[in-house]
This record gives sequence, C-alpha cells and structure tokens, in this order.
Amino acid sequence: MDGAIAAVIRDNAFIRGSYVDEFERQFADAVDVKHCVSCANGTDALYLAMAALKVEPGDEVITTAHSWISTSAMITHAGARVVFADTDGATFTIDPAAIEAAITPRTVGIVPVHLYGQPADMDAIMAIARRHKLWVVEDCAQAHLARYKGQQVGTFGAAATYSFYPGKNLGAMGDAGAIVTNDSALAEHMTMLARHGGLIKHQHRIEGINSRLDGIQAAILSAKLPHLTVWTKARQDAAKVYDANLNQIENVVVPSVAAERTHVYHLYTIKHSRRDALAAHLGANGIQTAINYPTALPFLAAYSRLKHRPEQFPNAHGDQGQILSLPMFAEITRDQQFEVIDLIRAF
Repeated sequence: MDGAIAAVIRDNAFIRGSYVDEFERQFADAVDVKHCVSCANGTDALYLAMAALKVEPGDEVITTAHSWISTSAMITHAGARVVFADTDGATFTIDPAAIEAAITPRTVGIVPVHLYGQPADMDAIMAIARRHKLWVVEDCAQAHLARYKGQQVGTFGAAATYSFYPGKNLGAMGDAGAIVTNDSALAEHMTMLARHGGLIKHQHRIEGINSRLDGIQAAILSAKLPHLTVWTKARQDAAKVYDANLNQIENVVVPSVAAERTHVYHLYTIKHSRRDALAAHLGANGIQTAINYPTALPFLAAYSRLKHRPEQFPNAHGDQGQILSLPMFAEITRDQQFEVIDLIRAF
C-alpha cells in the first residue's frame, strides 16, 4: 500500500488516470462483470445507478426495511418514492413475498440488499422482477465476493453497487465506491453521470455530478484486491468457530445462512433477547460490539412522513432490538474469539 500511494504521488495521478482505470478492470474481473464504473462512495453508486435507469417523480422503488439509510435515501434523491418491504425473519434479507405485496402500478424497480454479507433470495426476486417488468439494482456494499447458487452477487440485476468504505471487506483508506453492470450502454451513461456529464473533459453530453474515485484510493484498492479471497475465507472460518460454540448457548441466535448462499461475513450478527445488557457486559470486559442497525428504516425520523407502524414490518421491527454484531475481521485469532465466546457464555 505504501508503494501504491507513492506511485500515485510520483505520477501526479490524483483524479482519474491509469490507477483508476486499472482498478475498474480488476474489480470487474473479480466480480464477474463486463463493466465497473468507479465513483466517490457507495451512496453515490446507488444514486448513479437509479439516475441512469431514468427514475422519475411518481415512480416507486421497493427496498428492504432493514439496511443503512443510503439504500432508501438514494431512491428518494433519484426522484422516486421509497417503498419498504419486510425482511424474511431468518437471513435479515428482504422477503420476496413482501416485495410482491408492495408492488403497485407505479413500481419500477427493486433494490435488494445483501445485508451483513449474505445474498438475498435472488431467484425469487428476479422472478418477481421479470413478471412485473421491473429493474433490479443489487446493493452489494457488504457482500464483496458473496455468491448465490454459485453465481456472484451483483450479476443478477441491471446493475449493482459496491462500497469500499474502510470497514468493508475490501476497504479503501477513505470513501470509495463503484457500480458494476453487464450493460454497455448503461455503463456509459453512469460514467457520464459521475463525470460532469461527459466522457471527455469539456464535452458535456448531459448534466452530471462530480463523483470520482481518486487515484490514491484506486491504487490502495488494487493493492488489497488480490488478498480479498484469502481474507474472505478467513472470515468464513472465523464464523464457523462462532457458530459451533455460540449455538450451544441459551438465548443466542447465530446467523442463519440459507441453502446455496455463500455468506462473506462483513458482519457476524447474532440475536439475543437481552441485547443491550449483553453488549454492556462485553463492553465492560473490553470487547467492542456494534448494532447494525438499531432502528429499521421505516421507523427513522427521516421517514415519519410515511407513518409506518411496527405491525407492517414485524421481522425488521423485532430484529432491531435484538441484533448485535460481534468482532469479525480476517485477522481475528481463535484466542480472541474464545474470549468473546466465554464472556457470552458467562453472561
């Protein structure tokens, strides 16, 4: 990484340039798509994808009730009305039956989120999309290299978005993001949107925004990308240790992985009926935890205008008070894991 940063400084390649172009090629290859359009962050990636799909006022886009706010906020900023669908109660991912129930004549698209690193039920989601002639944009911000029935996430819909926020499985040293697609025309349009509306400087074919991946972040990501497969396997091995030991502890619900889905464990999120007390116990003993996310999207103040009720999203509402993310990173040692496990058992 030091060498990568030094090379960018030496070549004065801070905005666009060869380091960005090279990372786009490398990441497209890594996730089995034809085109990668880099941008400033994962939030912009969502906006750019939907703007390129020509979302219009009055359109409705369905997404999950439990995610980070970028997913839903960018639906609004792209010009559509966000419609939430409940999660399935087991995998934390969007429930296809809830998607079907939320479709109206104004629905134009679906944004499933592969939350915590587990793929959503893409066969069911794509079948619904085909039946109702809807586009699908996959939010893969937490699911680098995850697979559904052997196929990479991000390759099912019209486009898919990625975040390279520093805490992600593949993280930069600052904000960074990308959109991937197999549609060449869509890729070109998203590229123009991200670069002030043109492919060549001063030749603005449309009105765009300024959302560019800078050269230093691209070089850092290129340095890290060859290690991602090994890091992913390390996370999965660590998850097996947690699963085998936490499964035996009363009131602890370990992550449920659906058949033929490959979880990459961006987060290892358990459920516990006394979540807050457990988190305090772990914190008092030097173990940092997190709650991702403590308020399901329909119940945030940002969406009070929609007047949602808990009974509309029973799974997302129930999960928000029980979820707890335990320490999970590629380099975690078994001793560190058993310290966590023993403290949970003691609690």
